[in-house]
Amino acid sequence: MESALLSASTILPLQNKVVCGVLRKWQSSFYGKGVCNGVLVKRSISYAGRRSPLTVSSVLGRKVKKVKKETIVPDPDYRIPVVLLGAAGTLIYTDNLLAAAPIGLLGLLLLFQTTRVRFVFDDEALEVKVGEQLEESGENVFVGGKNRWKYSTFVNWELWWPNFPVLVYFKETQTKPEGQVHFFPVIFNGKQLYDVMVERCGSSKTSSPK
Repeated sequence: MESALLSASTILPLQNKVVCGVLRKWQSSFYGKGVCNGVLVKRSISYAGRRSPLTVSSVLGRKVKKVKKETIVPDPDYRIPVVLLGAAGTLIYTDNLLAAAPIGLLGLLLLFQTTRVRFVFDDEALEVKVGEQLEESGENVFVGGKNRWKYSTFVNWELWWPNFPVLVYFKETQTKPEGQVHFFPVIFNGKQLYDVMVERCGSSKTSSPK
């Protein structure tokens, strides 16, 4: 009987040593459970000197590092201002100056904006910035607030029209709870814009470049 107890007492320290060799340090145990370096392990009772299996049931105190998404800035696209200026030139050639004036002015405005305005898609939000140094664009002139909207607040978005994208629309609840609609001319690469919008904001239900 005494030899059996001695034998059992040598088995348990041996098991603890084996466990510590795998998990580095046995800190505490209670009713067949133990915590070793923040990992909760479960040990079943052993019989006849056989080693009981260890099951990792949960991880405590371990921080999972979030991998940040890269910042994406779609390339500028001059097709819309070029088309508008071409249309204005055609109207001037046909002596239709009344129609040519607003179309030409719009074309010039969009040409200027294409050289300076950028959509910046960072890890958590879409932001409108200006210039090669991507400076802040200031407050939104129509609805107020910063020109930065978190993807998590997007309700819906669309790209019109897929084959020749002219407008991008999205609705967000960050500006106001009932939702705020935004329209921007697509003065960026339409395919790049669509792909990053799908990745960061979810799929658009009706639009997709061909």
